[in-house]
Amino acid sequence: MLASLIPGIVVLSSAPVVPPLGFMMLLSWRQIRPGFLPVWCGMPLGAFDDLVSGQPFGSGIFLWSVAIILLDVIETRFPWRAFMLDWLTSCVIICPYLLLALVFANAAGGGADVATLVPQAVTSILAFPLTSLMVAGLDRLRLLPIVDLD
Repeated sequence: MLASLIPGIVVLSSAPVVPPLGFMMLLSWRQIRPGFLPVWCGMPLGAFDDLVSGQPFGSGIFLWSVAIILLDVIETRFPWRAFMLDWLTSCVIICPYLLLALVFANAAGGGADVATLVPQAVTSILAFPLTSLMVAGLDRLRLLPIVDLD
């Protein structure tokens, strides 16, 4: 949820440049720890993202839920994975996500062109390994044993 807040805090511009960090964190968590997040988590996290990003309400709910279901299907069909396959899968999910988010925004009254998504798509594809690295570090931190000093 914090990652969904970051794009609005870091840079305010007329064109989207900052990648959808909340969505990318969701993809990373789902790929690194497939059983950690349930399939239904796309709905509340997508709703939160809709509220803070300014997207039409329901677009994030739909897109995040579809992405989680797609990742679940890919996980069952390809249980052997490598980082390159995860990166390719994320690129194949992120680019249509950005395009469909633009379609939903334009249907609600926006007037953006598809060409405005190119910088955001490129930065999303290039930043995904950093997102996965950050999620792996957070997962390692989560798995640290709690030390009782008493």
